[in-house]
Amino acid sequence: MDHIHALFALGRTIAIAELVEEVKTGSSKRLKTMGRKFRNFHWQRGYGAFSIGQSDVAEEKRYIQNQKEHHRRVSFEDEYRMLLKSYEIEFDERYVWD
Repeated sequence: MDHIHALFALGRTIAIAELVEEVKTGSSKRLKTMGRKFRNFHWQRGYGAFSIGQSDVAEEKRYIQNQKEHHRRVSFEDEYRMLLKSYEIEFDERYVWD
């Protein structure tokens, strides 16, 4: 696995960057206690965060549950490019992947 999809409901007082830092730190510490194969685990520097409306939550949950199957048809990289385009986020391929 080279990425995850996660769904969060954020209150107005927590910044996305703070949440991502907590998730990365906590999960890294936990994984490194799970044996040798996770000893060198690390997250990439970046991340993507996209908002959805309340009416899309159920569909997003289904997507997350089935992401392994989905990525047999569409690569993570192609999907991420589509998300960036659909949210009208300009990007430079040289800086998206690390």
